[in-house]
This record gives sequence, structure tokens and C-alpha cells, in this order.
Amino acid sequence: MAATTQMVSSSLLVTLVFSVLSLFSPVHANPLLLCRFNQIYQLGDSLSDTGNLIREAALGANTPFAKLPYGETFFKAATGRCSNGLLMIDYFARAAGLPFLTPYKETSGDFRHGVNFAVAGATALSVEYLAKKNILTSVSNSSLDVQLDWMSKYFNSTCCTARDCQRMLRTSLFMVGEIGVNDYNFALTGGKTIEEIKDMVPDVVHAIADAVRTVIRYGAIRVVVPGIFPVGCLPICLTAMQTNNSIAYDEYHCLKEPNNVVIYHNNLLKKAIKELKHEFPYSAIVYADYYNAFQWLFTEASSLGFDGSSLNKACCGVGGDYNFNLAKTCGAQDVTVCSNPDQFISWDGIHLTQRAYMFMAKMLIHNILPKLHCFI
Repeated sequence: MAATTQMVSSSLLVTLVFSVLSLFSPVHANPLLLCRFNQIYQLGDSLSDTGNLIREAALGANTPFAKLPYGETFFKAATGRCSNGLLMIDYFARAAGLPFLTPYKETSGDFRHGVNFAVAGATALSVEYLAKKNILTSVSNSSLDVQLDWMSKYFNSTCCTARDCQRMLRTSLFMVGEIGVNDYNFALTGGKTIEEIKDMVPDVVHAIADAVRTVIRYGAIRVVVPGIFPVGCLPICLTAMQTNNSIAYDEYHCLKEPNNVVIYHNNLLKKAIKELKHEFPYSAIVYADYYNAFQWLFTEASSLGFDGSSLNKACCGVGGDYNFNLAKTCGAQDVTVCSNPDQFISWDGIHLTQRAYMFMAKMLIHNILPKLHCFI
């Protein structure tokens, strides 16, 4: 299926713009309050890591996410978030009337309102699985199975009994992902072909589905499972796979081939979620459409205040057509930061700006809320 078939109609997009923008009014400031969530638990990668990677012994303060300009817009300091400010999970927490999630690795942290187990660079498949395919994980070894192990240890130390855990988790929201994109990224940078990467997709989706089963068996009854961004629109991919072949790009100058892999992943994930709903009929398992939420930023860029000439460029970066150089990324010496990050979708060529995450989170919450069945 072509990437353009994933786009909603232009008339619907206009409606969505006004619907999402209306969520900024005071009446809609905390829409997830309707669900009365007491905790949020997050599994995932750099799209939702609020500080685990920078606390891991292997890297710690050596990662660029541990220093400015990361975090400069909101926190005025680096927190380990891979953005200039807030992430989507921060906006989800706000919408639920909860504090920002504390990373699991913050040993003295306050976990009364949930725990963030996500780690930047994490994969859905284990490092052992990937190593057997000669795919090296270069950022973190805290894959999805490791995060689930952390979650198990946390619940075992928190709940007196299984029934106690189930009672507590009835008022919790679980975010299983986004995760999986690093499996494909590491495979691509390791020299795997698009077809070889596509062959990995069923195993990646299977790992995510198993994670959903695990959290439901703990007692989760409301689980959000995000898909993957159109990575062919990101500066890192546009730079690595740059070509003079015009038919390789869509109307938004996104690369079709990697986006088609993402579409395949998202379609399999939706199919897996449908099967999980039959397996667990008393749990609300909701797909979060990151793909179309991201594409919506492109189609409505001018309405949302983004610079139409910089949609494929990084705010923090240097060099090339997309202001991105993998050998000299954001945080490195002499890498500059744009003066107006709010007008950019991409922060560092890999991750998005706070403003982009804000709009995506608002749209996703708007779409997800009715499916969570919070009124039952």
C-alpha cells in the first residue's frame, strides 16, 4: 500500500485541525481526567524516555541527551529527553492531570503516579536475537524484554499479592511503545537490505504483542499500542538514503521505500491488536496512529505554524540538504541550533521538537480517548 493511501482526506484534515486546536481551550486542558488514571506506565524507546538512558552505567553522561541543547526550551537543562523540551508522554501525563513520569533508573524517584521504563535506543527484539542476525545495538541493551523484567520487579516489590496488583492497575494507563523502529534502524546501518529488514517485521510485532499480553496479565485493562512514524520523512533517513531518483520520493519529499516498511509494520501491528482484543475482550487495547499523526503535521504545517521550507530539515544539526550529519549530530561541538525550534518538526534529525510532539499528542489523545471506554 502506498504511503499516500495512509493520508486522510483533505476535508477531514481541515476538520481535525480545528478539533485538535480546540483542545487547547481550558475546557479541554486535561481530557484524560475523564479516565481517572492514577498511574501511567511506559515501555518504549527514545520517543518516550524521560531519563533512563542517561542513568545507565554504560553511557551515563556521555550521551548527548545528557547535556544542552537537549531540554533547552522547557526545562532549561537536559533531562535525558531526546528533544528540545517535552515528549508526547509528558503531554499524556498532563492530559491525565498527573506529574511527568519518573524514569525507572532514578532510584530515589517518586513512582506514586507511574513509572517510565522506556530507554532511548531500545529495541523490541532482544540484543541476543539481533546479534544472531549480525545486527549490533549501539546505544542501549535495555530491549523490551529487559524493560518488562524491570516492570515485573517493580510490581513484585509494590504489590503484596497478584490481586492487589490487579486492583491497583485497574486505574492505570499502559503505553506499550512506540518501539521497533530501532530494530530496523540498526539493521539498516548494519548493511541489511530493505527486504531483509522487512523479513524482521513479523518478529518485531510478535515481541510487541507479547509485551501487551504481559501487562494485561498483570492487570492492565487500558493499553495504548503506538505504531511507527514515517521514518522516510526524517533527516537521518533522507540523508542516509539520498538519491537523485525523483520517483523514490512522495509529494512531501519523504522516501517511499522505508515508509513502506513502516506501513507494513503498522498494518501487522493493527492485525495483532485485533487478535489481542479477541484474546482479552475485557481490556481496551488501542492502536495509536503515529504515522498519520506525523503526516498530519506535514499536510497542515502552515496552519500549525511550522516553516514549510524546513519540514525535512533538522533544527539542531549541520550540513547537507537536511541540516544533518550522522558523524556530527546535535550536541556535538560546533553544531548549531536554529533560533526558532517551534517552526521545525524535526529537532535533531532523528527526534521531533516539543511543538511537534505537542500537536501529535493532542491529536492522538483526541482519537484515543473514546476507544479507552473510560465511561464503562
